[in-house]
Amino acid sequence: MPIEPNDLWLFAKIADIGSFSKAGEAVGLPKSTLSRRIGRLEKQLGERLFQRTTRQLNLTEFGSKLLQHGRRIGEDTDAAVALAQHRQLQPSGVLRVSMPNDFANLVLLPLLTEFISSHPAITLEIDLSARRVDLLGEQYDLVIRMGDLPDDTALAAKPVYRYAWALYASNEYLALHGAPEQPDDLRQHGMLQLLARQRESQTFRLTRGDKTWSGSLPAKVAANSPELLVKLARQHLGIAAAPTVYANAYVKAGQLVRVLPEWEFPPVTAWAVFPGGRLMPGKTRALLDFLDAGLRELG
Repeated sequence: MPIEPNDLWLFAKIADIGSFSKAGEAVGLPKSTLSRRIGRLEKQLGERLFQRTTRQLNLTEFGSKLLQHGRRIGEDTDAAVALAQHRQLQPSGVLRVSMPNDFANLVLLPLLTEFISSHPAITLEIDLSARRVDLLGEQYDLVIRMGDLPDDTALAAKPVYRYAWALYASNEYLALHGAPEQPDDLRQHGMLQLLARQRESQTFRLTRGDKTWSGSLPAKVAANSPELLVKLARQHLGIAAAPTVYANAYVKAGQLVRVLPEWEFPPVTAWAVFPGGRLMPGKTRALLDFLDAGLRELG
């Protein structure tokens, strides 16, 4: 039977304190448990460690030689605990993250800049991709995913942002093709829309008060970049379905206008996804908390 390192540490504690009872109080174990553990250790080593009388507890010659090894285990344990505590207080290491390019550049850039500046011991590796990475297989610490999530018990997720979506076009496009008055009118226009996964037909759902319209629309352009769709709409190429956060600046500049402004899309959730079922490393917790607080302020 292999020797339990904790037994050596307990042996050193008892020797340094000079009492089984007081050592038990120090480590939170009954005296009977310490006696049993030391007895097991002596049996495994084939040597007595203590000379015990009713009044004194002395080390044997072998026990004196073994004491330094037990103390070293205690010192190494304390050092490991201190290292873990330090990493929680000052997170460090390489942090691998994946997120969509548009989201990183148009929404997260100021937050990422602040996080990098305030956490000098963390090295960020950021994969800017709209693809659904294999978080565990590719050893990512955290990924940002949009919309519905697959049912995977090995992963955990936290909502960090909610996108409002709307329809946008340029005045020039609407002057040439006419402005739709009802959702059904969108079928007569060139739609600039998000590329659906697996190239499935994308279903739009719009609401106005208690009225709901849903259906698929022919795409003139389908892309996995909302930013690109907005920029194509600025070039008078069609009506873009895109997050408001990507289009607001162009609306304020008079380059785009809302189409069917009284009709609303359901919001889309951005999720932070990370390995579930285990303790979260301090570096991952630091980024998750930072994004959660920062994005909540952005609304």
